[in-house]
Amino acid sequence: MQLLNTLEWAHTAQAGELTVVVLSPHDPMTRGQLRRMAELARDEGHAVRWEEARGGPTAPVRTIGGLTPLLRRARRVVIGDPFSRYVQLLLTLTRARDLVVVDDGTATMEFISQLAHGERLVRWHRNGSGRGARDLAFAPFSATARRRLTPEPEGGRRTVGLFSSMPVEVPPGVHVTTNDFAWTRGRFGPPRLTRAADIVGTSLVETGVVDTDRYLAAVAALARTHGATRYFAHRKESTEKLHRLSAETGLEIVRPDLPLELIARRGPIGRLIVSFPSTVVHTLPLALRGTEVKVAVCDIDPQWLTAHASPRAQGFLDGVTGTARDVQRLPFTPRMATG
Repeated sequence: MQLLNTLEWAHTAQAGELTVVVLSPHDPMTRGQLRRMAELARDEGHAVRWEEARGGPTAPVRTIGGLTPLLRRARRVVIGDPFSRYVQLLLTLTRARDLVVVDDGTATMEFISQLAHGERLVRWHRNGSGRGARDLAFAPFSATARRRLTPEPEGGRRTVGLFSSMPVEVPPGVHVTTNDFAWTRGRFGPPRLTRAADIVGTSLVETGVVDTDRYLAAVAALARTHGATRYFAHRKESTEKLHRLSAETGLEIVRPDLPLELIARRGPIGRLIVSFPSTVVHTLPLALRGTEVKVAVCDIDPQWLTAHASPRAQGFLDGVTGTARDVQRLPFTPRMATG
């Protein structure tokens, strides 16, 4: 998603050729999607550096050493995940006067909120104090990155920009450009529409926020109610959970090889797309503008949350749903809540 939004930003800003650096993760699904997105970036004329940044104990040293000259020379740096320790470390090396944060979905909402309040950059679903040994050792780099991402007073030498489709209220000095997925709409589609509905999966179970049984019961209820036949899995959903979901609901499990915004725009796609609170309830209506596809979002019942869920979880998820535009609200039902 971050790479897709980098392409959207380049299109909107008419930025010309970019050097795109991919800090490759371990997860096979994410790597696969990134390789497909890297192909699209190359097709658009951008240079792509694929860094095996997590490929062993010496990989970080090689990656940082190789990128330092590039970061020192860059006048503008565009980043996709300000919560990433790797990205925060690299930000301490750059002298760029122009920093741009491209959308990372719902994480962008939390980032802007924390930046506005001067808080530590911590992902919303993380529980605990964040004061372990690794956190303390990295704290100076994180603090420096946060200062770099904080805009200077008017007239300062450094600018901070945000390119986003999410509803955010930015602190003074941050320049916002709206991402309306113009590149995606111009590059793909319009899609062929099917008669059945599609359900979009979420990794809320994998991140420890939502109980597995409650989640599966909710998906089954949504499938019955709306006549859904396909389930588009989140890249972080576990194989075990998906096998169980398929057996209990009869849904066809689809593992997208590209971000869902591109999958939906290319089609075929259902006339109704049902999702739980996630980035897609904000982005799909934009990517599918001009089509007859409707997007619906199902609220998360507080009873679905696990005992380990962050205290911020319910409020954050409610905010994701409540701020979504051009979507239908599907409140949870008593039957879903009891599983």
